[in-house]
Amino acid sequence: MSHTSSPPSISVNQARAESVGYLALALLGERHHLQVLRSGAGYYIGTADDDGPVSRESVGYFSSHHEASHALEIGQWQQRLTP
Repeated sequence: MSHTSSPPSISVNQARAESVGYLALALLGERHHLQVLRSGAGYYIGTADDDGPVSRESVGYFSSHHEASHALEIGQWQQRLTP
């Protein structure tokens, strides 16, 4: 994973409005759509590509896929600002 040194070309609010991962764009320069993903810690809002997860965008984890999907749908989740 390489880090870009330039600031992201999108604000957190713009990323959320476009449903793309802010950290994926800020750190990798890649636009990936937000989706619900699962890890050992629970469900989270993040991004993925064909190779697997790219970024965890949500600060917290959710106890179910439904809970995470609902939070993503209504915008009731907190964006991570650092990896």
